[in-house]
Parts: sequence; C-alpha cells; structure tokens
Amino acid sequence: MGEHSLRVLVCGDVEGRISVLFNRVKTIQKKSGEFDMLLCVGKFFGCSPEAQAEWEEYKTGAEKVPIQTYILGATDQESLKFFPDEDGCELAEKIIYLGRKGLFTAVSGFQVAYLSGRESCQEPAPAYCFTPKDVEALMAPLLSTSQYKGIDVLLTSEWPKGIARYGNSPGFDCHSHGSVSVANIAHMLKPRYHFAGLEGTYYERLPYRNHMVLRDTTEHVTRFIALANVNNSSKKKYLYAFSITPMKNMNPEDLLKQPQDVTENPYKTFGKDGHKDKGKAAIQAEVDSSPQFFFDLSKQRKRHSKDEKPCHLNKPKRPPQPMGPCWFCLASPEVEKHLVVSIGTHCYMAVAKGSLTPNHVLILPIGHYQSVVDLASEVIEELEEYKSAVRKHFKSQGSRCVMFERNYRSQHLQLQAVPVPLNKCTTEDIKEAFIVQAEEKQIELLQIPEHTDLKQIAQPGTPYFFVELDTGEKLFHRITKSFPLQFGREVLASESILNIPCHTDWRECRYTREEEETLVRNFRDSFKAYDFTLLK
Repeated sequence: MGEHSLRVLVCGDVEGRISVLFNRVKTIQKKSGEFDMLLCVGKFFGCSPEAQAEWEEYKTGAEKVPIQTYILGATDQESLKFFPDEDGCELAEKIIYLGRKGLFTAVSGFQVAYLSGRESCQEPAPAYCFTPKDVEALMAPLLSTSQYKGIDVLLTSEWPKGIARYGNSPGFDCHSHGSVSVANIAHMLKPRYHFAGLEGTYYERLPYRNHMVLRDTTEHVTRFIALANVNNSSKKKYLYAFSITPMKNMNPEDLLKQPQDVTENPYKTFGKDGHKDKGKAAIQAEVDSSPQFFFDLSKQRKRHSKDEKPCHLNKPKRPPQPMGPCWFCLASPEVEKHLVVSIGTHCYMAVAKGSLTPNHVLILPIGHYQSVVDLASEVIEELEEYKSAVRKHFKSQGSRCVMFERNYRSQHLQLQAVPVPLNKCTTEDIKEAFIVQAEEKQIELLQIPEHTDLKQIAQPGTPYFFVELDTGEKLFHRITKSFPLQFGREVLASESILNIPCHTDWRECRYTREEEETLVRNFRDSFKAYDFTLLK
C-alpha cells in the first residue's frame, strides 16, 4: 500500500442503529487494523424513542465513536430535527454532518463530493430534498476548470436513474427507481467510486467507462456501489471496505487501467466536448417520464426559466420512412412474410433468404432503421432480448452463435445470426478466420471491448461492418471505401468454419416457396421455448 493510500469504510442506511454499526466497526478494526474514516449514505437517524435515546448517549459523549464518521443530511421530514445547520457541522465527537452539498477534501488530497437528501419533484422543495439549484451549486465550481478530471468518491443517498443499463442486474426492477439529477451528476463529475443507499439492498455494479472507446483518450473507470440498511434481516451487505490512493497522488497508468469486466457508461451518449456538453448527456429514454434538470454550466444558470416546462430529451421518435420500396419493413408489401418466425413490439425475426444453414435467421426492426446505431432505446432493448433468445436456442442445438451486421449499401438493418456447430471449430478459430480473411482483403478488423456500445464508436450514417461472437468478443471495421458485400458469409462458409464455400452468395442458395415454409415451420417449433414474445 502506498504512503498516500487511505483505508475507508462506507455504510448504508443506519436508521438509528448506531451502536450496531459502531460495534461492527470495532470488530473489523480489531481484526483488520485501523481505518481512516467511515462515510455514511442514506438515512442515518431513527425517530423511535429507543433510537433517539441511543443517539443522546453519543451526542453527550457517554458512548464513544470509534472512527471519524461523515454522514449525509435528512432524507425525510422526521429526521430534519437532527441537523441544525444545512452547511454542515459536528453533531457529536467524531460524527460530522457534511452538509447539503459540496466537496470535502482530506489532508491527503482525497476528495469526496456529496449531495444530501432526495430529489424534489415540487416547488418549493421540502427541506430534506435537493433542488436544481443545489445540483448546479455542486457541479459548477468543479466543472468550471478545464483541468477537471474527476473525483475520488461521490456520496448520494439516492441512486442514479438508469444505473443498471449495460451492467449486471441489481436483482430487482430498478427502472422506476433513482434520480435523474444524480445520474447527471455522476456522469459529469466522473467519480472513481459512487455510493448510495435508500433502496434497502446491496448492489455492486460492474465498473463503467468515462470515455468513448476509439474516440476519446482513456479515462478512469467508475464503480457504483449501493449498500443495504444496517442489521437488515436479509443479511445484505451494509458495510463496504476499500483502500484508495487519491487521484492527485496516483501514477496515470495505474489510474487509467481498465478492468476486464468494464462496461459502457450507463448514462446517455457523451457530447463531443466531454463535460462541456452542458449536462445534456444524462440518461437514455427510459427516464423521460422523470423531472429533468440540466444546466448551462459555462454560464452558471438554469437552462429552463420558471415559465418553461422542461423538454423531454430523447423522446422516442417515429423511425424515418424509406425513400423507396423496402424489403424488410414489416408493413411493406415487399416483405416475404412467410419467412417471418417471431414478431415482437419493436423487432421481428425471420429466416434468412438463401440462408447459409437451415437455422440462419435475421433479427430486424419493424420500423425503418438503417443500422443498430440509429435505433431508439426501446428498439435496442428488444433487439437484445432477441439476441439473447437466439443464443440460448443455438446453444441448446449444440451450436455457437455468430452475429454480424453490414451497414453499407443497405437501407434497412439486418442483424444476421448464424449457428456454427460446436464440433466444427472453436470461437477462437472463428475470430481468427474473420481477422485473417479481412487482412487478405486489406480490411482492418479491430477487436473492441465486450461491453462496448456501437453508438459509442459510430455515429448514425457511418458505414461499418460488425461481428459479435458467442463469447461476447466483438470485431469492428469502419468502412471508408468499397467493401465486399458477402464478406460475413464468405468467412462463415469458408473451409475453416462451415466448409460450404458454394453458399457464399445467397442468390446461389435459393429454396422453393414450399422449402422456405418448411424451414420457417421447423425453426419456429424449435425456437418456441425461447420466444419471449409468446409470453407477453
């Protein structure tokens, strides 16, 4: 451990169980050595007579606090009485109320940004809530300098809206939970650790990036951790211990290391100017129904006047209409509907015309979208459901799933899903085949991180070719000149993979109408167990 490292404990909602918390801290310190501080998120005080009597023991000094403790402010009307000063103060020996919002810097240079309370949905706001003014006051001083790179820790009682996007599941439906403003703060301030409470559960999200792959210079990752309430009956984790070297004291190489399980940022696509995007980059369309507060930080003012209603960003738009006949818009008369296997709300699946194998299918949007990067968030969500279902189906059939998309000389997105039998070759063989054959054609295929979102790499309208393997590994090529239209099929049909080179061109693999109907019927029957649309 370096000389500038700190050992920190973080706790979820204490809810007045102060002695339980501090007895646990004493046990940990006796076993593992002293910690430098304890940070608490969520509701610290309890309002029962027993909890208030317990607090008096610590407030008067009759009971001793074993560690320097920093807490956030009130989260409900009842607990306001415990906080005499909204700017922060010492409530008892070694128990410090940080304040309504601000930045705390320890002697070592360790920085903690904090925001107390819950997000207000009304004006005037209750005293235990934070407002757009509080959010602006927290972010503006930090973001006003071009040298800003991030902070060590962010403490909020509320979760950020949309935090589970691209990440592991919290174990409950969190779409209706969390604060839009907290999501915006986390996105803009780029903390290395973000802690929250109030939801009564423990959730450690996969770390996420604070930069766009292949577009921005690498930045540090953020780890979001929500903690349960103290002494909860479900035995969920409420105390988190970690060691940290403050950013200002770190070797840049160590700070910027990207863990293998890193994901894309769960909040909205970044603006071109990083944090100067004025806060628009908050979250995806799933938060449109929430009150949204964004600020022009360069001018230190609110974006909306009192008489204006905040506009709903990312409101789902009607997909663009095709310029001419489209063979893949489901409502189009040109669609060969007898090839359709499954129809969802936003996407559908069909057996590929001139399929490489009997189970070669296409996943397509019902509306007219040219590529994955053009899709609205609700369409992407269902597309991912179809991808997951197809992978499971192919696996049950003893095959790997290889998916590819060519956004070049095509007007409607076609995500190809092709099964490759496990006994034919390994995933590494498939990846090598794509790379080798790409090199032969002077095509540069880049391997990109597993959790990378294509929208972080390619803007709408950018021609590209994209491959996703069954391991989650991804290969990407930005098309800048001509590109072989059958490249994906060529690789999979080659001797090293499926060994059916005569199937390279779909026009050479035509079936009769009766044969196609049989393929569709067989696939639909075998896919039925995985077709989530049948359960809706």
